[in-house]
Amino acid sequence: MADKERGNVEVVIAGAGPAGLVMALTLARYGIEVLVAEKRPRVSTLSRALVVSTRSMEILRSWGLADAVRAGAADVVPRGWVTPALASGEGREFPLGYPTSEEAARVSPAAPAWVPQDHLEPMLLARLREAASVEVRFGSRLVGVEQDAGGVRAILHDEDGGRARTLRALYVVGADGAHSTVREQLGIGLDGSPVRGGYYGVQFRAPLAAFLDGRRYGLNVITDPAASGILTPRGPGDRWHYGREHRPGQVPLVDRTTEQLTELIAAAAGVRGLRPRIESVSEFGFAAQVAERFRAGRGFLVGDAAHQMTPRGGTGMNTAIHDGYDLGWKLAWVLRGWAGDGLLHSYEAERRPVALHNVERSADPNGARCTPEEALPWDLNGRLAHHWLTRNGLTVSTLDLLGDGITVLSDPGRADPHEPPAIPRVHAPVTTHVLPPEIARALGVPPGGARVLRPDGRDLRPGGRDLPREATEATETV
Repeated sequence: MADKERGNVEVVIAGAGPAGLVMALTLARYGIEVLVAEKRPRVSTLSRALVVSTRSMEILRSWGLADAVRAGAADVVPRGWVTPALASGEGREFPLGYPTSEEAARVSPAAPAWVPQDHLEPMLLARLREAASVEVRFGSRLVGVEQDAGGVRAILHDEDGGRARTLRALYVVGADGAHSTVREQLGIGLDGSPVRGGYYGVQFRAPLAAFLDGRRYGLNVITDPAASGILTPRGPGDRWHYGREHRPGQVPLVDRTTEQLTELIAAAAGVRGLRPRIESVSEFGFAAQVAERFRAGRGFLVGDAAHQMTPRGGTGMNTAIHDGYDLGWKLAWVLRGWAGDGLLHSYEAERRPVALHNVERSADPNGARCTPEEALPWDLNGRLAHHWLTRNGLTVSTLDLLGDGITVLSDPGRADPHEPPAIPRVHAPVTTHVLPPEIARALGVPPGGARVLRPDGRDLRPGGRDLPREATEATETV
């Protein structure tokens, strides 16, 4: 292991939000030496994002974290409800792009979970603390990045004591949010609208379940002009969030007294005399922007540093999670000598189109209203189809066959179905699975052939972008 005190690690990640934590966890699986520097003194205590998508749950499930995630989930239907007040009994349902458990079961071994960000982040951090190759340093702000042919110099400033230190690394990753220092240091600009509005939120506790009459939706749009806004459950108990966009002439929620907030929440709930216990009041601006580039030399951007979205559609945190996972395994392959630098070019090529789509959706006033059929392809992003099969006496998903290296799914009719195909100059370990004929057909494995897959379940041959040129021809003939 590199000596972190002397300042030598393989990857420095600025930011310990969902993107940075997921990326660090992905790198840790490969034993990559990582320092995560987070300017905050601790992980977020605000619930903020509140839904973990189907694909995000698949990633977390593959790490054995699905049950821990669902322990903090609200029991809701992942749809919206438009109503004058929560307890009015009147309203209409609308889709949010997330499938129900029954709908998800047709395409995935995992269903989305209505989980607040302040449950997810501590859980990810706890798992990361178990990784011997990763150090997470809170109260440490990255203030400078310098690159040369051999690596990067990251300048860190400790918030407690004001001490500066220089860290030498091979790569630096900006997971440091909308006002990313890494993005600024890399000289990368933003495309899109810098300010789309302001959002105010009140986190509180109140026994509202008794007034729902069985209607437990993930998002409740309150239309009463006196209390218009959004009411959302945050977790399995009586914790809720009331939020609204700022409108000219309104007194911001952060400037209202506790009594005024109590009256506003009671009106939105439609419960006279309700006395909620207010935990916090917050505000933030939101934008719809995408970085001009996701990479500059040995520096990369993930999450809000690479793209900023409004709350509409609930895709911001999930896009960030997928960024961290995607760049994580690709960077690990390169650092382990399993693939050349060309693999890293595929990060922006594959992630930026998804980010652009989700940013545009969030900028649309009706962007939250989306059917699962429309949203799921962007979430699953071309990964291997899910089917159940039996392996060693256990029922598993086809996604469970994927490993951290190359996975070969072989048709039983191949001349030697257990023999992995030759992939020149790609040195990742190969695991081969011979499939039952009906599963092979369902997955599009050609008769007598095989599919060669990456850790994310996509084919290891998208136009040769993710393989050295010498390997492309051999892989295409598999």
